[in-house]
Amino acid sequence: MDSIEQASGEKRVREILVQGLLRRGLAKPSRLTKDQFEASVDDLCKRLAYMTPANLAALQEVAAARPGGKLRDQMPIANAILDMASDIQAPPEDASPLIRAVFANALGADALAGGWAPELLAELRRNRRWPNAWTVTQIKTEAEANVRQLRSIEGRLARGDTLGPTEAAWRDRRVAMLRRCQEIAELAEQESGK
Repeated sequence: MDSIEQASGEKRVREILVQGLLRRGLAKPSRLTKDQFEASVDDLCKRLAYMTPANLAALQEVAAARPGGKLRDQMPIANAILDMASDIQAPPEDASPLIRAVFANALGADALAGGWAPELLAELRRNRRWPNAWTVTQIKTEAEANVRQLRSIEGRLARGDTLGPTEAAWRDRRVAMLRRCQEIAELAEQESGK
């Protein structure tokens, strides 16, 4: 997303989601000062700029149905809105600071080198937290069959064998997922100035 699309998306979030919730009569969360609320809204707009107008309207409806505060008359906090948003329209992988950070880390490099990056990406999307050692072991175990199958297919292709349509389609999907993970790692490296 370039800077023009980002600015347009932020404006759309403010108009459809934030202003929509305020028009419904929901107030800022009482725990936040006016400045904290504005900073929270600015951050929310940046994070949700990828969402379509229709999905923002749906998010407004869902958030309005789950108001915060003792009297249930306040906007939900930004973190709750972000959770609701990910159910409606998940952010693209490259929009997630967590996913970019993992793929910029040695963990991401190991996953790319070992061929289990797609499973790592799927885990990050599902749980939205940095994988611990046990989780990494589980991810690798889950990926073993796919890694082995891709190596087998690549070996057959190197020998000049032809693939059936099912195997060719599976290989194409797997290679595309690996390429996408590599792109995320490269984007993260560019951002960090490496």
